[in-house]
Amino acid sequence: MREITAFCHSFKKDFTPRIQNPRHPVRCWSEKDVLHGNIVDAYVIIFRTRGCSWALSSGCTMCGYFNDSMFTTVSDEDFQAQLEHAMQTYKDEQIVKIFTSGSFLDPSEVPVVMQQNILQRVAKQAEKISVESRPEYITEQRINAIQKTFSGKEFEIGIGLETANDMVREQAINKGFSFTDYKKTTLLMKKHKINVKTYVLMKPPFLTEKESLDDCLRTLKETQKFTQSISLNPTNVQRNTVVEYLWKRNQYRPPWLWSIVEVLQRSKDITTASAVKCDVVGGGSMRGPHNCGNCDSKVLHAIEEFSLTQKKEVFQDLSCDCQEQWRDQLSLEKLSFGSQVDFSRWRS
Repeated sequence: MREITAFCHSFKKDFTPRIQNPRHPVRCWSEKDVLHGNIVDAYVIIFRTRGCSWALSSGCTMCGYFNDSMFTTVSDEDFQAQLEHAMQTYKDEQIVKIFTSGSFLDPSEVPVVMQQNILQRVAKQAEKISVESRPEYITEQRINAIQKTFSGKEFEIGIGLETANDMVREQAINKGFSFTDYKKTTLLMKKHKINVKTYVLMKPPFLTEKESLDDCLRTLKETQKFTQSISLNPTNVQRNTVVEYLWKRNQYRPPWLWSIVEVLQRSKDITTASAVKCDVVGGGSMRGPHNCGNCDSKVLHAIEEFSLTQKKEVFQDLSCDCQEQWRDQLSLEKLSFGSQVDFSRWRS
C-alpha cells in the first residue's frame, strides 16, 4: 500500500460513526442553476448511504463526506423512506441533483433497484436529473438499465476527475483512477447521449496556490472536449482528512477567493463549449476559501453570479488591498515549502 493511501486510510481506523437516522436524507434544499440557457430552480437531495466504497478502503485526501455515512448497509426500505422524506419538500424544481457520500451508481452503496426507483420518481416531474459516480461504476450495462428507467429527460453524470495530471491525482489527492479511465468513460457516456459534468479541484494538499491555479487552467484545457460542464471545486477543510491534518499544523491554507476568480475569468479564454461553474463551500470562513474578510462577501457573490451567467463582467468592479497580498504570495511561495498560511487574520 502506498504511503498516501495508507495515510488516508488511517483516518478511518479510529473513526466512530455518529448515530444517524437511516430513514432521513443528509440534507435537501433548493438552489439556482441553469437549464438550456435559463436560470431555473434546482432541488438537491443528499441520500444517506453506507458510504463511498473508495473512502471505506482508503479515500481522497480532502474528502470528509464519509463523516455523514452510516458505515453499514442501508436497506431498500430505509432508502425508500429517505426518498419519501425528500419529496415532501420538492416543489417541482426543473432540475433534480442526487448526491450521496460517494457514487450513486455503485450498487454496494445504492442498490440497483433503489437507483431505478429514485430515478423513476424524480423523472416524473424534473426535466433534468444529475447524479455523481466514479468511472468504474459507469458501465454499458448500468447505462442501459438507467435509460430504460426513463426517457425524454436530460441526464447528467458528474465525475470527480479533480485534475488532468495523473501524478497530482495519485500523489496529492489519492483518487484511485487515471485520466485515461475518465476519458474512456466520457466517450461511453457520449455514445449514449449522457451529459458529462467534470469536477476540478482547486488547491489539493501539497501544491502551492500558484501550482494549483495553473493546474486548474491546464485541466480545463485538457477536459474541454470531453465534458459539457465543469464544476470548479475549491477545497474546504473537512473533518478527519489529510487536509485537516495539515491545516491544523499550519501546513495548509484553503485557496484564496482571488485564485478562484482568476480561474473563472481565464476559463472563458480556454473553453467556450463547456460552462464553468463554482459553488464555494464554506466561503469566507477559516476552513473555507477566503480572502481578508473585508471583501469576501462581495467576491463570493460575484462568483455565484458568474456561475449562473458565465459573464466575466461580474468581476470588473472587484478590488481590495488584499489582492496585492495574494499576488505577492503567488510570486513568493515558490521560495517556501507549500502554501503560506494567513496567520494575521485568524491568529492575531
